[in-house]
Amino acid sequence: MIRYEELCMKTCEVARQAGAFIRQEAGVFSAQKVEEKGIHNFVSYVDKGAEQLIVEQLHILLPEAGFIAEEGTAGFRGKRFNWVIDPLDGTTNFIHGLPPYAVSIGLTENDRSIMGVVYEVTLDECFYAWQGGGAYLNGKPIRTSDRSAVKDALIATGFPYCDYHLMRPYIDCLEYFLRHSHGVRRLGSAAADLAYVACGRFEAFYEYALSPWDVAGGVLILQEAGGKLSDFSGNDNYIFGKEIVAANHLVFNEFLTIVQKYLQP
Repeated sequence: MIRYEELCMKTCEVARQAGAFIRQEAGVFSAQKVEEKGIHNFVSYVDKGAEQLIVEQLHILLPEAGFIAEEGTAGFRGKRFNWVIDPLDGTTNFIHGLPPYAVSIGLTENDRSIMGVVYEVTLDECFYAWQGGGAYLNGKPIRTSDRSAVKDALIATGFPYCDYHLMRPYIDCLEYFLRHSHGVRRLGSAAADLAYVACGRFEAFYEYALSPWDVAGGVLILQEAGGKLSDFSGNDNYIFGKEIVAANHLVFNEFLTIVQKYLQP
């Protein structure tokens, strides 16, 4: 029987180890060491080294689990359990020396999130949750904010690297929120965005053209902190469906309705 609280605490330590490696390399990193995986999609030896460290440690913690990892260090997928890993969410920020960037680790059972860890490296903030156990930041419980209307909300979003097919309606949606909220921020790390909604720094977050490893660490943290999530259609395919709407439970319905007005297929 898996003891999820214990497993989560050990996973936090793995994330912190990877974060320590990333922090160490940030001091000596050179842009000449960057590779381009695709248009505006970068990777370095830091991403790869952090992922190898994470995969090796998590395999020891839960040998029966497979891996869905951004840099492909472990190439097998489990039948029931899978670790979903982004070793450095916010690589572009990292190579420019700009926060935030984070280690994101999610554990899924039959493709549903049951545990999540997001370690934001620059602030030494470890967000974590396991199913039914609440959400935490560096050992202290966290909850979403109590703001109840979009007009009072601070909203996070992200821009796609190469998938621009929704850019015109996306810009229209962005303009709406700029005009009818406390503002919109683009931090460059979806994992951090979700964690910040969970602890009340943002009220809501939306983005498209995402990969599972961008969000798998953060979604359960947000749910356990009292938040709600969906894809743009209002369904629950937000880990593998490449799009996400996330907010505190008070503003979620209004926020989703606005996103759907512009971005629902």
